[in-house]
Amino acid sequence: MTIVDNKKAFHDYFIEERYEAGMVLEGWEVKSIRAGRVQLKEAYVIVRNSEVFLFGAHISPLPTASTHVSPDPVRTRKLLLNAEEIKRLIGKVERAGYTLVPINLHYAKGRIKCEIGLAKGKKQHDKRESEKQRDWQREQQSIMKQHRR
Repeated sequence: MTIVDNKKAFHDYFIEERYEAGMVLEGWEVKSIRAGRVQLKEAYVIVRNSEVFLFGAHISPLPTASTHVSPDPVRTRKLLLNAEEIKRLIGKVERAGYTLVPINLHYAKGRIKCEIGLAKGKKQHDKRESEKQRDWQREQQSIMKQHRR
């Protein structure tokens, strides 16, 4: 079940591989995410010292859930992956010019997971082409719908 999607990631990048990562969260963050107060629009993933981190994800604190803590909505959060997956990601990001972007947050067996994608950036003409394809698909659907009537 998806909590939030990063639609901007599909607009700006070609997603080639996907990985599911656990997240190190504080209690108030979990409550806020369950309430749907999270945004991935400006977020990105970085590999540092053989560890993977999520930067820029904005989790708005609930006023009732965080009375005794001073919450930081955009703090750096650690992502949990297998060692082999991290090595593979490091190799592709450093050598092949890929980038890591968060695709969505979702629940898996009651836990909050972050799906990250190994992505290559789109050029402006690629973005226009994707938009034309999307518009044509939408137009095809409306033509088919009218045709069935």
